[in-house]
Amino acid sequence: PGVGKTSLGRSIARAMGREFTRISLGGVHDEAEIRGHRRTYVGALPGRIIQGLKKAGSNNPVFMLDEIDKVGADFRGDPAAALLEVLDPEQNSTFEDHYLDLPFDLSQAMFITTANVLNTVPAALRDRMEEIAIPGYTPHEKVQIARRHLLPRQLTEHGLSVSKMKVSDKILAQLIEEYTREAGVRNLERELGALCRKSAVQFVEGRKGSITVTKARLAEFLGPAQFYSEVAEGGDEIGVATGLAATAVGGEILFIEASRMKGRKNLILTGQLGDVMQESAQTALSYLKARADELGIDAVDVDESDIHLHVPAGATPKEGPSAGVALAVALTSMFLGKPVRRDVAMTGEITLRGRVLPVGGIRDKVLAAQRAGIRTVLLPRRNEKDLEDVPDEIRKSMAFTLVDDFDGALAAALASPRRKRAGSKAKKARRRSR
Repeated sequence: PGVGKTSLGRSIARAMGREFTRISLGGVHDEAEIRGHRRTYVGALPGRIIQGLKKAGSNNPVFMLDEIDKVGADFRGDPAAALLEVLDPEQNSTFEDHYLDLPFDLSQAMFITTANVLNTVPAALRDRMEEIAIPGYTPHEKVQIARRHLLPRQLTEHGLSVSKMKVSDKILAQLIEEYTREAGVRNLERELGALCRKSAVQFVEGRKGSITVTKARLAEFLGPAQFYSEVAEGGDEIGVATGLAATAVGGEILFIEASRMKGRKNLILTGQLGDVMQESAQTALSYLKARADELGIDAVDVDESDIHLHVPAGATPKEGPSAGVALAVALTSMFLGKPVRRDVAMTGEITLRGRVLPVGGIRDKVLAAQRAGIRTVLLPRRNEKDLEDVPDEIRKSMAFTLVDDFDGALAAALASPRRKRAGSKAKKARRRSR
């Protein structure tokens, strides 16, 4: 959301010299919205496709269908099924609207659809389309977008000139990091608008000169920071691993906590985990039980313990094949009593043989790790090709550890034990003798 999909459609129309028209499909349940009503009904109208062409006044516009992932179906038909004919280039030259009751040629129009998630788009409909993924912006890109586009627009809308309110790139970066957490720039524009309104109030109250937004003034205008780096403030802990997940608003970090207590080998999973993540947790535990001797885990401890895996932020549903390695690392750390490095984030799925499988969303996950203050990311080796999608300035500032199996992941994730200073035993003995 907020990465400029609709704006990109307008730019395509402008570049091609065509008219631009759009309709929103969010919440559309009636098939007649697409195909129109038959003229025997009272209040009959053409479908929204024909209406859009009439509004554009052109037979070959760039036609944007917004929010195609939010189309619903009910007893009045399935609009997604009606869209099959609209978007299929082999069929849409004879598209028949029920109101017109004549074949209409849609093949000259260029259709662009937008969606936030693809899971809800029917497979047959996706097959008619070419998918172009637009990733979230990096912090550096957001600063440039705010400097060149968002801030000038907000200053104009609030009656301020550029000389009246001055915001440095450093303050913009702090605003992005501490007050917004999103893939696009929609909330960033809202926060910049709030800054402009607060400044405008001061000028109305009689302030002279200009306002320079500083760190203190940022907190005064927008309140305390809404987000902070959880990783940077913590230390290495036993049984706590840092995982990475890709969400609709970009990447997120997940803290996976493992604990055990006396019991009868029960596995407790909490934190709104979906079916895939629950199966990942069971796979990780089975793998550790099978290799308990090699890993140095006491099999008796495993058999006489209840194991609890928790992913905080329990109100947020979590799903996806990305947390297998992090779950296995948290469990191994708990059984061995060795802390996990807090400055390492990991992603990847694990098999019963200990192989680490590739996952998707690498760019968003790496950006989430960088945003959280993490500088080392553990990835499946087969995801090495996906690092090309990560911006150069982010890739150069971070270290990436590529692994093929769980042993490599464990070696990179567990913190090395602290070395005891030489002579410490002798000093303790002297203290006891005194």
